[in-house]
Amino acid sequence: MKRLLILVAASMTLLLAGCATTVSSHVTTFNQWPAQLSDKSYAFERVAPQQDSLELHSYQELVRAQLAQLGFHDSGADKPALLVSMRFMTTDVPVRVLQAADPFWTGPYPRFYSPYRRYWGGWYGPYDPLWGPPYSTRIDHQYHRVLHVTIRSAADGKRLFEVTVKNTSDEESTPAIMPAMVQSAFQNFPGPNGGSRVIELKQQSQG
Repeated sequence: MKRLLILVAASMTLLLAGCATTVSSHVTTFNQWPAQLSDKSYAFERVAPQQDSLELHSYQELVRAQLAQLGFHDSGADKPALLVSMRFMTTDVPVRVLQAADPFWTGPYPRFYSPYRRYWGGWYGPYDPLWGPPYSTRIDHQYHRVLHVTIRSAADGKRLFEVTVKNTSDEESTPAIMPAMVQSAFQNFPGPNGGSRVIELKQQSQG
């Protein structure tokens, strides 16, 4: 019975581990962060009506949660010391992939046996374009995502922090990837000035 419980526990661990996804992000930061900052109040900058969306507000909540962990607080419209802006973009890049339809296809002509290649070709090789279509194609999708967050002084507009996070994956859902991208943006805040790094985070798959 004890051995059975151990096996069940191990199976559950493997199952949970299989639900985790590694999100790899390329992060570039610039900052002129002051050594002392007594007022950590902030507000999100207004965006143009055509750029405003429920999706944007959802991602702002992710940024708000990260800033709260760093000791910042959202003051709303009550004279914040800092202004935070963010923008994001997702680009679907379709890639046509050429692959052999059948590696042992030899076409409608006599074949000979080779000890090195199993029924490989007659007078023409199996990939000769004169003898039918030996190839098939498929379309793979790569999704390029960019997140940009800026923090500046509300008093004089001076930029204090800029971060750009880039991610490329075959995951179609941006909401599934964005939590890890936002977390990567504030990893070891404020980060190196002018430095680039790759941050990999484990993220639990949705469903």
